[in-house]
Amino acid sequence: MGPGLDERSSGGSHSRWHVTRREALVALGGAALAASTGPSKTTMAADRSRDGLVRVRVYPGRVPFPARVRYGLDDLRRDWPTPLRDALAAIEEAFDQVLAYARDRSRLESVDIRVERGAPIRFPPASIPLSIDAVLPSLRCLLERFRDRIRSRNALTGRCCHVLLEWSPLNYRIGYGGTLAPHSITGEADGGDTGDAQAVVNVGATEVWDSRPVTRAMAIHEAMHTFLPDDIVDAIGDAVCDHELGTAVRTDAETLEVSPMATAYAGPDRIGGGTRFHGTGCCDRSRFYRHDGTDGIDTWTYTTELSEATCEAVTRYLERQFAIS
Repeated sequence: MGPGLDERSSGGSHSRWHVTRREALVALGGAALAASTGPSKTTMAADRSRDGLVRVRVYPGRVPFPARVRYGLDDLRRDWPTPLRDALAAIEEAFDQVLAYARDRSRLESVDIRVERGAPIRFPPASIPLSIDAVLPSLRCLLERFRDRIRSRNALTGRCCHVLLEWSPLNYRIGYGGTLAPHSITGEADGGDTGDAQAVVNVGATEVWDSRPVTRAMAIHEAMHTFLPDDIVDAIGDAVCDHELGTAVRTDAETLEVSPMATAYAGPDRIGGGTRFHGTGCCDRSRFYRHDGTDGIDTWTYTTELSEATCEAVTRYLERQFAIS
């Protein structure tokens, strides 16, 4: 992913956001919710992975009281309010699709993917120096804090994708979420660290600015990024970017159905072009696995069904990295 709404970068440089997005959020009173306080309630034991087992661990971030009220009284007492539970379920369903695709073709028979709940993530205020990142953290800053928390829980195993469900609807520096090198691909160690990958999904942004279907699609989108290295993507069709493994299919003359990897990238590059904000990562719609065009489209729908190209790419990576020969 390129920097912005959906960021993934192999380098350490920081690219600028689209001014239109920044101005839109600032004009609407953009100031991010401050990071939540208090240490985590539980400490997770080290993950003792067996051969062939890959874990995707999903963690709830802090959802503020006013947001919880929107989803009913039951959610006031839970670490997993409804949008976060739906995001988790979507991620689990997506990996079930990958395994079903592979096993229909007698592949990945030695690999199991386990999607599980992690303990809530909270960032103690003492760990956040007084700066803009204390109020409006960048994606890199948030990912670094997230890694510090999971490292303190002794939860790094070398074969786990850790996904944080964040609630920061006004933080344009995070956008819809993302992942960054050197911890962007599950199972690939870099610089002597473990091969655990991390991703952030800004559920607050998708819920406030878009819809629950977009929340589900973006949760899948960010988790799948960590199983799609560049060399695998390059070998699938015309794609040179993992967003191009997605699809945008006309279901009638005025409706386009968008798959998870194409979410935030299938529409025109403007506010309201499908999702409220357009992704600023890599994308060329002419190279999508399938894109039926946007002329005459006024209704956008979002599916949790992965494209065949996405399933194939993730299957190839799991075969290479985790299958037992």
